[in-house]
Amino acid sequence: MAKQPQPISPLKNFFAGGFGGVCLVFVGHPLDTIKVRLQTQPKPQPGQAPLYSGTFDCFRKTLVGEGVRGLYRGMAAPIVGVTPMFAVCFFGFGLGKRLQQRKPDDVLTYPQLFAAGMLSGVFTTVIMAPGERIKCLLQIQAATGETKYSGSLDCAKQLYREAGIRGVYKGTVLTLMRDVPASGMYFMTYEWLKNILTPEGKSVSDLSVPRILFAGGLAGIFNWAVAIPPDVLKSRFQTAPAGKYPNGFRDVLRELIREEGVASLYKGFTAVMIRAFPANAACFLGFEVAMKFLNWVAPGL
Repeated sequence: MAKQPQPISPLKNFFAGGFGGVCLVFVGHPLDTIKVRLQTQPKPQPGQAPLYSGTFDCFRKTLVGEGVRGLYRGMAAPIVGVTPMFAVCFFGFGLGKRLQQRKPDDVLTYPQLFAAGMLSGVFTTVIMAPGERIKCLLQIQAATGETKYSGSLDCAKQLYREAGIRGVYKGTVLTLMRDVPASGMYFMTYEWLKNILTPEGKSVSDLSVPRILFAGGLAGIFNWAVAIPPDVLKSRFQTAPAGKYPNGFRDVLRELIREEGVASLYKGFTAVMIRAFPANAACFLGFEVAMKFLNWVAPGL
């Protein structure tokens, strides 16, 4: 295993992670919109065709009906939340690594890296859950033809007015179920790929841009391979009318399996996987570039 850069600085991870998250949203949001619309489209009536036949049909209809702006609908919420969210995510990972080190030069095992990644998933849920709720509601309202929310802030105000803070944080448990194991896989895979892509005798901090992009992109694919089923449940639950699923994700799961089968848990799979590689490649490249900049301007941070 290639030696990890030392010492680990959770504070540098915080700032570099925020920049990486902004890069991820700009690259990945259009396909996130497609993913949510596919996951939440209504079940067609007997004899009727579904609203979207697949990823490319959804992309085409969105582009024709709403233009490029339609692909970026709801982006204000993740942009506002993404910098602190990814900052906290990478901070949590850095802290998780630091807490498991007995000495500053200890090299962590892959299970330890997985555990550190899981901690980052816990950290991000506080920010992620309301942002995801608002984003999903804005992404599907254009497809339904009903304009209930004029924007992210209006959506947040209406949710709070209707159900208080619980309305804003609806879906938090499902967000945890998605992000804790997926984040563990995400960071462990990235560190593993960086190690195997590092030539013998070289440092992981000297990896070329193409290798960073490859490691980050593949880490995103592994992350979503774990995250898709709970993400489908989360999207359904967060966009459902109040009171539809009184027992939470269990009701959503039973309904999906009963009406659409196990395959319904992988709705949006193509859109997710197409998005996962470039978005997360951009995220980790942004993170590594920002980290090098911080090491240069503030080596003691």
